[in-house]
Amino acid sequence: MDFSFYSESLIFAILLIAMEKTGFVQTAIIHYVGSKNNLDPLVLSKSALALDEETKTALQDNLLRRFRGNEEYYSFTHASSLQFNEVFQYCKKLFAGEPLEEVSREIAKHLYEQSVHPRVKGGELYVVHFKDVTVSSGTHEAIGLFKTENKSLFLDVTQEDQQINLAMREGVELGKIDKGCLIIDHREEEGYDVLIFDNQNRGEEALYWKEKFLGLTPQQNEFHNTAHFLSMTKQFITGQLETELKIPKNQQVELLHRSLDYFKSNESFHIEAFQEQVLQKEEVIDSFRRFGSRYVENTDYDIAASFDISPDAVRKQSRIYKSVLKLDRNFHIYIHGRTDLIEKGVDLDGRKYYKIYYQEEN
Repeated sequence: MDFSFYSESLIFAILLIAMEKTGFVQTAIIHYVGSKNNLDPLVLSKSALALDEETKTALQDNLLRRFRGNEEYYSFTHASSLQFNEVFQYCKKLFAGEPLEEVSREIAKHLYEQSVHPRVKGGELYVVHFKDVTVSSGTHEAIGLFKTENKSLFLDVTQEDQQINLAMREGVELGKIDKGCLIIDHREEEGYDVLIFDNQNRGEEALYWKEKFLGLTPQQNEFHNTAHFLSMTKQFITGQLETELKIPKNQQVELLHRSLDYFKSNESFHIEAFQEQVLQKEEVIDSFRRFGSRYVENTDYDIAASFDISPDAVRKQSRIYKSVLKLDRNFHIYIHGRTDLIEKGVDLDGRKYYKIYYQEEN
């Protein structure tokens, strides 16, 4: 396997994309971490990448771009003690000034040992040491870990002696890096502030990056509480409420609107007020409590009775609260408000229908 092209293709892909994020690359190195389950190799680089200033600037901007707008922080953890979390210990060494080459090889070995799920793909592991990364808590050093598992084909066009030549190259699109995390040198005693992304965000094979390799747990802050409660509420309204109480779609839409409006119009959340103002009916509240108990057992997420509401989390969750009635394959009805202006019925022939009232047609 020829690894000489990876840095070349990385630089080529970087120069294609413009960026807008603060932070500066100090050093970077690439290792190849195969799938241990498939007996793929582990190839460890001897030295860091030799990058000029222009490439460093393009690299830092594009990699940090993936974390823009992400305020859901995690921290390293371990069932026994934080000191036994491998990646946490490696990051402490890097922040203390130990050589990137040595420590990154240990990180790559640890990732290789966790790559045992049959669906985990081999790929390049990029370990990057940033300085002056600006996040919500200020400006800090940071360690970036990025893994690429999928390649794209590029056309390499060259000109030589009045001749245009074309070659097919395989490389990495930075906008499609599969996995990444950014470890911020802040709150070390609590396990650092960590941001993550994973394009493969479902299934057991996705958990190895966040849980088995990194060993992360969500921080119990206002963003986390707001985002998870809204997500849980939507699952309840569109899942259990429909199957258990046979609530029709238009009433589900009304509940979704009331839920989102509560979070948009209040600065803090209180479970009793939410149940009274949004759920209202006793049978719905009882069903919600049962759903919440099972949700806690299945996700290990403790539902806080009260917390400050994060406007950023509300904006993010608003995307999944789109109110759409999908009727067979013929119609989609988008409902933005006033659910009282839509009625559901059945005609004499047994055909279902919705009646919509409006004043103006655009």
